[in-house]
Amino acid sequence: MAKETIISFDHVSKEYILYKNDQERFRALFIKPRHPKINKALNDVTFKIYKGESVGIIGDNGAGKSTVLKMITGVTFPSEGEVQVNGKVAALLELTAGFSTEMTGRENIYLKGYILGLKDEYIKQIEERIIDFAQLGEYIDQPVRTYSSGMKMRLGFAINVNIDPDILVVDEALSVGDASFKQKCKDKINEIIESGTTVLYVSHNAASVTEICDRAIYLRKGKLIYDGNVEEAFNIYQAFKEEEKAKKEAKKKKEKEAKEKAKKEAEKAKK
Repeated sequence: MAKETIISFDHVSKEYILYKNDQERFRALFIKPRHPKINKALNDVTFKIYKGESVGIIGDNGAGKSTVLKMITGVTFPSEGEVQVNGKVAALLELTAGFSTEMTGRENIYLKGYILGLKDEYIKQIEERIIDFAQLGEYIDQPVRTYSSGMKMRLGFAINVNIDPDILVVDEALSVGDASFKQKCKDKINEIIESGTTVLYVSHNAASVTEICDRAIYLRKGKLIYDGNVEEAFNIYQAFKEEEKAKKEAKKKKEKEAKEKAKKEAEKAKK
């Protein structure tokens, strides 16, 4: 039986124009820059993710991980190539995005639901489940402007994990509430994974990716370097990190030797 593709990237590239300041960015709305500085966040990336897979996305800052996730969640679109996502996406990234501070927590459940394309009837079915999970007590019927940042994140997390997503996007750096609530969040994520939901897990931690994922995609400077076994992905990633470290140390050594040589020559010249 053929695997069902749930996410597909076909020769995807994404370019951003870099501006010196806000004035230059504003001017570009009316006048096209002559020689713009381009940052290629993604460069000809192709992969498929199948239904029920748990895939780790690894790489340094600036590798293109965030750009991939933004395309999957529909926040941004490719400059070239095609992205296809077949299913409802819950992203545990910017948890408080889309909240109205003047509306209550309960009203924001409906607002976030509408943003995610859910119908009234379905939101009503999951409303109490979300409220129970968030553990906000009477604050659920208070304006979100009265919430602490932690309370807003708890509500955002509770909404995203209880909408029965087809695809769950998780950032390991996620921090929600106290130790007991964090454990509750981790247990919920594991429950979602075990239910057969497709999971994308962004992390630098080899142990946590190995625990959760059966496959890893390694990105470096916008290019897909490796797609396959988790252990092998981290071996390649680590080898590159060590190579970069060795290059930096060699450069420092060379610069130090050059300075010492220049110093000795200057002392000879004085004599």
